[in-house]
Amino acid sequence: MTTTANEADAPTIRPAEDADLLAVFRIEKASFSQPWPFSAFQRYVGEPTFLVAVGNSKILGYVVADIVPNHGRALGHIKDLAVHPDRRGEGIGRVLLARALNGLRVRGVHSVKLEVRESNETAISLYQEFGFHYFRTVPRYYGDGESALVMIVELD
Repeated sequence: MTTTANEADAPTIRPAEDADLLAVFRIEKASFSQPWPFSAFQRYVGEPTFLVAVGNSKILGYVVADIVPNHGRALGHIKDLAVHPDRRGEGIGRVLLARALNGLRVRGVHSVKLEVRESNETAISLYQEFGFHYFRTVPRYYGDGESALVMIVELD
């Protein structure tokens, strides 16, 4: 059996560990003008849907998702997703999102929400590929005054 270069270079997706947090935080700071604090990531270590993509022993990206109560029915929440700027466009974010959604589905979640900057067309396009649709706008959601689009997907 032969392996293509892309298959050989495909990152491994696994739950985040304490040792990953500095690399995750560096990607966060490189990706967002208003990054999460380091302590926010510490809170999610051990959650089955805080996942990292690893390639050549380096963290390439991450996703943080959890479950929030919603009128007696669990609601998934994609809280944060980022890929190292040098590795964007390779499908790493797509794989992370797919694994997070599957992890939420396995945990009994039927609906998932997220917030995204209304100007982040790349992220919006990715989310739409996964069936997320616009739900509502939250004005001035971000500290710089930009609004967020709330998007939702129903899992099968």
